[in-house]
Amino acid sequence: MERSFKLSIKQGTRVMSHFKLHTAETAPEGSIEGINAVQGRFGFLPNLHAVLAGSPAVLKAYNTLGGLMATTSFSPAEQQLLLLTISAVNGCEYCVAAHTMAGKMAKLDEGVINAIRDDGEIGDAKLAALAHFTRAMVEKRGFVSDQEISDVMAAGYNKDQVLEVVMATAMKTISNYINHFAETPLDDAFSKAIWHAPKSKVA
Repeated sequence: MERSFKLSIKQGTRVMSHFKLHTAETAPEGSIEGINAVQGRFGFLPNLHAVLAGSPAVLKAYNTLGGLMATTSFSPAEQQLLLLTISAVNGCEYCVAAHTMAGKMAKLDEGVINAIRDDGEIGDAKLAALAHFTRAMVEKRGFVSDQEISDVMAAGYNKDQVLEVVMATAMKTISNYINHFAETPLDDAFSKAIWHAPKSKVA
């Protein structure tokens, strides 16, 4: 059977009836390859992917974008900075926790991670410029100014990387938005990095 789940939220406890945590046994046939790939990569099936598996197309899109992120000109640490920043701006508690752990594995400075989680100041000027530009990209829905583009390029990034920020935003829009309405439960693997979105980020 599909794994359903209960969540305790401010309004009380409810059973999520619309979205399930799939396994390789319950997911649509088109999702099996993606599930196996994720399990091979992480050693387990994260709950996010278990939810995404309900749609083979969505799971494939998310996995494909994740693979493409690794081919960008950003370092692994910068990639995690992007994904963590976007998730924090969107108030996605699941993805902030997940990318906190992934950021540490990618050797993103812990002070930078905490600054993004706490909406604080990043000490590294180049990374601060990238995080600021990424935040602007999300908050302004792409309507960033010429000055904002000039500022991030002056910090050491290029026009290709400006485009790659948009790809990172597309990737995290999939997971952040789905986690919001599916209320995906946090995996034990990410529990040490639990994060609560500010009230202003919660609908």
